[in-house]
Amino acid sequence: MVPEDLAAQANNKNQPKTYEQMKIIVPMAGRGSRLRPHTLTVPKPLIPIAGKPIVQRLVEDIVSVCGDKKVTEIAFIIGDFGAEVEANLIKVAEDLGAKGSIYYQDKPLGTAHAIHCAADSMDDEIVVAFADTLFRADFTLDTEADSVIWVKQVDNPSAYGVVQFGDDGTINNFVEKPEEFVSDKAIIGIYYFKDGPGLRSELQHILDNNIMDKGEYQLTDALSSLLAQGKVFKPGTVNDWMDCGNKEITVETNSKMLGYLDGKPELRGTNITLDNATIIEPCYIGSNVVLKNATVGPHVSLGNDCVVEDATIEGSLIQTETTIKNIHLKDSMIGNKAHVDGKWSSLSLGDFSRMD
Repeated sequence: MVPEDLAAQANNKNQPKTYEQMKIIVPMAGRGSRLRPHTLTVPKPLIPIAGKPIVQRLVEDIVSVCGDKKVTEIAFIIGDFGAEVEANLIKVAEDLGAKGSIYYQDKPLGTAHAIHCAADSMDDEIVVAFADTLFRADFTLDTEADSVIWVKQVDNPSAYGVVQFGDDGTINNFVEKPEEFVSDKAIIGIYYFKDGPGLRSELQHILDNNIMDKGEYQLTDALSSLLAQGKVFKPGTVNDWMDCGNKEITVETNSKMLGYLDGKPELRGTNITLDNATIIEPCYIGSNVVLKNATVGPHVSLGNDCVVEDATIEGSLIQTETTIKNIHLKDSMIGNKAHVDGKWSSLSLGDFSRMD
């Protein structure tokens, strides 16, 4: 007969390790070429949506669905973005009570390669979140599963990686951009893994054996390998999935986020001057903004130190220290320290630009 304590030890060896902490891995090394000129001076994940950088809103939302798990570290995988950007990212993590770590991806070699750049931080339960998407969800993360893949029903699944389900509702297959219909549940780029070291080993195997698809190392290869090992993958369904891929979609995402946050104090800065001005909610108005003979909104974000005079703005995203005069502007995205004075109605204008 095997002693009870030895039997319990043997049984525990067959169980996946349970971690007390959670870490978030955020690959964000791309410069966002589809969002130029706005990403020529600022990395896409730092573009503000309703007054906060995309990446900050993303990690805040992830922390909110992690339940009782303590997020102890947020690791950002970046390119050569400079010391100021790195300091801003560290602050994002610290403001959430976590350690901030910076890793570098020097070459765009695919999703598996990007995540593996943060291998040293993959020693607990982890959430991997690619920093070009935002979501709204009203669930708590199921940390009993081996993995959770966030998905959203889409109209054009051939443009995405999708998942298929077994009879028990768990995920049993991953298909990258299917040419024929197999599923309309698209992977939105956010993943939970109970066993961070296990994922790290699979990623290392892909790199060591040069397993590539279309010249890149793909995360889906690691996911398929984990499935083959009997790991249980469950879907995490979101209510809304908001992309920030190009100017039009980013402006739309800004509008949606303002709607979700309507009435919350975070949508107002301090020292706002209104001189014969009207704000039509929902809007984000930063600090030290001057509105004179102006109507702003709905769905407008105005960054700090902006001036709007003799103008009407709707459905637009304007960053900091920008002046807008004598114009009816809509569906526009304007960067920092720009100046617009004239007859244009819809613009995509980068930092330090002038149109008059």
